[in-house]
Amino acid sequence: MENTIHFVDVYFTEERIESLFFIIIGSVTLLLSAFFLFIIKYSFFKGMSIPLLIIGIIQLTVGISVYNRSLKDIERVTYFLNYNPEKIQIEELPRMEKVMNNFTIYKWIEVILIVASIILLIIYYSSPQTYWKGLALGLLIQAGIMLSLDVLAEKRGKNYMEKLQEIHNASFTSLLNK
Repeated sequence: MENTIHFVDVYFTEERIESLFFIIIGSVTLLLSAFFLFIIKYSFFKGMSIPLLIIGIIQLTVGISVYNRSLKDIERVTYFLNYNPEKIQIEELPRMEKVMNNFTIYKWIEVILIVASIILLIIYYSSPQTYWKGLALGLLIQAGIMLSLDVLAEKRGKNYMEKLQEIHNASFTSLLNK
């Protein structure tokens, strides 16, 4: 059981670390957005500031939320494993299935945003309208970052779910053998 508990600590600690990346990236992009909007004021950078601002707020919000929640998650899942293992099947695995389904939705949205930004870059490539080029580049950068982090989180979540399922199956098997 101790190996299992260690795995839970590792999973949620890695989640917490990734949430710090979200907080840092979100903070930096919010600062860049403000700098572009209020100091540089050039059309290209004004366009770039919009996706930096909007997605930066999302990154900061998600990062803070996950960071604050992850220690409670460690305690909750550890308690389930030690004292109430059926809650793994009833609560934690369904929660993770929902999380994994959300990753699929997020990835599709991010891919659509990447494609849209590339289309905008192609359309406005030779245009003097630099606002749209900036918007497209900001969107491409932010969507690419989000996609990369979500792919990593999804992989980590899949491994975590597999381990939980193994533990549940082992517990169920040991109950049948008694």
